[in-house]
Amino acid sequence: MKLKSQLSIAFVFSLFSLIVFGLLAHFVHSHDIVRVDSQIIALVQGLETINLTVFMELLSFIGSAPVIIIVSLFILLFLYKRLKHRQEFVLFIGVMVGSPMLNFILKTLFKRARPDFHRLVEISGYSFPSGHAMNAFTFYGITTFLLWRHIPKRWGRTVLLFFSGTMILGIGISRIYLGVHYPTDIIGGYFASATWIGFSIWTFQRIRDRQAHNYKRLGTS
Repeated sequence: MKLKSQLSIAFVFSLFSLIVFGLLAHFVHSHDIVRVDSQIIALVQGLETINLTVFMELLSFIGSAPVIIIVSLFILLFLYKRLKHRQEFVLFIGVMVGSPMLNFILKTLFKRARPDFHRLVEISGYSFPSGHAMNAFTFYGITTFLLWRHIPKRWGRTVLLFFSGTMILGIGISRIYLGVHYPTDIIGGYFASATWIGFSIWTFQRIRDRQAHNYKRLGTS
């Protein structure tokens, strides 16, 4: 895929995600979507069993900040030592550091209280957007982007995409099941993260394009 196409896709992806997040944030702020949120929570929690609760707690733990940080260190080591891609190393760090900072700003801005219908675990802090949802989407999203081009086989890329999508969705659902987030918190976290990833990739590709242009100009001078 040509660089200009990659830039266009990243820009459109980021802009679309920002628009969707903005619309969702409007409904959340006006409290127009609480009834729908409550109905979805009731539906998800209606599946409650002891074994399912244990599984959901495990998924939630996998999406927690400490686990994401530990796994990110392994990804960083792989990018730096095995693939020798120093620029991608910097992109990964920038995206992973920026995501929790963005989440903190958004939560402080909206100050949405967590649901109190049927909470299976206790947790403090604001609810919108979900930090777990942003952690999952940011980590698995940027990891998929960086590893995609290094996987030659189509089936390998399919497995990577399926695994990442399953983890993102599973971690989000676990937070609804445990009663600590509204569904719109999860969706908002996904689109906030998508906006950040799209913008980061667009910036990354722009810098690479400029560096390649400068290198080519120096080579012909």
